[in-house]
Amino acid sequence: MLVAAAVCPHPPLLVPQVAGAAAPELDDLRAACAAAVGSLLDARADVLAVVGGADAAASFPGNAAGTLRPWGPDVRVGPGDLVLPLSLTIGRWLLERAHASAGDLPALRFEAVGFDASPAECAELGRRLADSAGRVALLVMGDGSARRTEKAPGYIHPGAVPYDEMLAGALASGDAGRLLGLDPDEARELWAAGRAALQVLGGAARGTPPPAASELLYDDAPYGVGYFAARWAW
Repeated sequence: MLVAAAVCPHPPLLVPQVAGAAAPELDDLRAACAAAVGSLLDARADVLAVVGGADAAASFPGNAAGTLRPWGPDVRVGPGDLVLPLSLTIGRWLLERAHASAGDLPALRFEAVGFDASPAECAELGRRLADSAGRVALLVMGDGSARRTEKAPGYIHPGAVPYDEMLAGALASGDAGRLLGLDPDEARELWAAGRAALQVLGGAARGTPPPAASELLYDDAPYGVGYFAARWAW
């Protein structure tokens, strides 16, 4: 069953070696992600599953590795084959960064969900992950809209800020139903790359009591893209 969940974004610039001189601009986000991931390690889960969007669905073993070479320096995480997409590579980087001061990690698994996966497919993956062990923690990697400002990757869209405000409210309140109700077409128009991964979280939490604690640790758009860090605990 699901005992803890965290949500973090996955920009390559989160990694200081990639950001270079601009690294201090995301210090607050890194701190919020560290707090969110730390809560997963504190949950003493049997399995910690990292979920993130990708071009195609895939499952990867706990030793799977990733590299940030396409975005700059060859920062590598994980001891295995270099198979992880960006979202899961950043997720693994966050875990390894937290692991230095958090003791042994639980059993890991990595799940890529297709950016275009249907809500039903996302919910089913969430349910399967929640049922995969007695105590399950989820690290969900997902960005908000990339159309928040004129300098955003998708240029400005009037619906971007209201959409991200809705996501922030759902994450702050532990509202799994609102995540399950996300519209794929709206997310596509707003360049909200985290839609599918967030719906996996909604599916994992569906049928459980609301989280005993839910906290939004970060909500901003430093580069015109909505970034959130949040943690839920049961």
